[in-house]
Amino acid sequence: MDGWITSGKVRAREVPDAEGGGLEILIDGLTTQGRYYKPLVYEFFRKEWRGSRPAWGDHAVEIRMEHVGDPPWMDLDNLAKALLDAIKGFVFHDDSQVARLLVERHPGDREQITIRVYALKR
Repeated sequence: MDGWITSGKVRAREVPDAEGGGLEILIDGLTTQGRYYKPLVYEFFRKEWRGSRPAWGDHAVEIRMEHVGDPPWMDLDNLAKALLDAIKGFVFHDDSQVARLLVERHPGDREQITIRVYALKR
């Protein structure tokens, strides 16, 4: 996996795209406790991330939870809030910059959470 920075269960990389670039974050494993993810991702960015700095402007955030078997009993809005709190200050400056938010749950080959963040060009 080219360009990934990894620490424990969290890895991230900058990805180029037609919109001008973005960030992809992967978290291995699932738990039903949304509050578990905030310190996990926050500490990754605080200690390991040396990529891009927070940007101004509108951003799109896509959060995809993949599960094996039955979906976990987890409130997706709590998951989204914990993850947005964790990346705020590292990807964008304030929650109000999130102009588009997609949170979804899908069956997958492994239990993980994928987060894509990119600036919106308007």
